[in-house]
Amino acid sequence: MSTSALPHAAAVAVAAAAGSEPVWIVPLHGHPYYDHVRLKRIFDGDDETCHRVVIVDARTLLECADRNDTDYVLSPVDNWHGGKIRGIRAFLDPGNPQIPAMPYVTIARRRGHGLLGWLGLEREGVVGFRNGQHRARYLAHAGAQAFPVEVHEREAALLAALCGA
Repeated sequence: MSTSALPHAAAVAVAAAAGSEPVWIVPLHGHPYYDHVRLKRIFDGDDETCHRVVIVDARTLLECADRNDTDYVLSPVDNWHGGKIRGIRAFLDPGNPQIPAMPYVTIARRRGHGLLGWLGLEREGVVGFRNGQHRARYLAHAGAQAFPVEVHEREAALLAALCGA
């Protein structure tokens, strides 16, 4: 997916060296340890045709993830123990030779809470993480306004509509 068509195109850049896979550069605002993070796709080759990269608004994605009552939902980064924070910070460090994979998510719609939801007039997005929930929460905590996630192609349009940057 090209980031040039997105309203927040400057929020995430895609870089590719000749003969290598694309790398998404996610700027961090106000993070004292480094100013950006590099992410790559989880799926490549034949799997690429079944999965899409969607640039999501960090805050909106986590709001949808917090609605998930069936999967494991992490607490905010401020509640993590110091070792967990240091570990994810080291893992995402752009000086690390290994480039981390972007989060992999699923999304669905369900009835909203309250009378309008009960009547079927209000629906809300619910995100589940297949992989990368720590990464996503730390990126938002570190000041990323938007970042790429990978999603199955059947869910890509819904994710872009509900959580897209």
